[in-house]
Amino acid sequence: MYFEYGRKETDHLKSRDKRLGEAIDRIGHIYRKVDPDLFSSVIHHIIGQQISTAAQETIWKRLTDKVGTVDADTLLSMSREELQSIGTTFKKVDYMKDFAEKVKTGAFAIDALDSMSDEEVIKQLSSLKGIGQWTAEMIMTFSMQRPDIVSYGDLAIHRGMRMLYRHRKIDVLKFRRYRKRYSPYGSVASLYLWSIAGGAIPGLTDPAPKRKS
Repeated sequence: MYFEYGRKETDHLKSRDKRLGEAIDRIGHIYRKVDPDLFSSVIHHIIGQQISTAAQETIWKRLTDKVGTVDADTLLSMSREELQSIGTTFKKVDYMKDFAEKVKTGAFAIDALDSMSDEEVIKQLSSLKGIGQWTAEMIMTFSMQRPDIVSYGDLAIHRGMRMLYRHRKIDVLKFRRYRKRYSPYGSVASLYLWSIAGGAIPGLTDPAPKRKS
């Protein structure tokens, strides 16, 4: 399953931002996988914190091979040592088991998130151990498919903006201006900024000052 968007979203972004519009035309449609299961998405993002995407996927595969369905019951049935053996840390294991326990007991009403505003969802997810605003925003994008998420805390978003708009730095004022321009389809803009940051447009460099060695 991929993040759903179409002509309505891209036509709006093109009408609001010429440079982004040109990038959309050059890059084409982006197929970015999403996980509609909110519980497993939270676990997936906890596993992936501060490690590479490749390492995250390796550990995730070990977990799914071991338990099949990733839900509160399967995680709570495993010991800390069993969970840690898939290649993650005990700290992350504790975050995962704490989340599973809260969902199982109803202390965290996961099904209620769908009816909340973006701000409320961030507040609720950030109340969990191991989940900060950036992780909450990624869950909102790649599980809940919220339409207007542009993360100030995402380094690749900053890089994509610098490359697209030729800024040496993206401060909070610039960021807010662009975010407002993208609304209400900021999540689609984010997909393209990530793609730009990853080198989707040949020859487009990052104008950020080079770090002194």
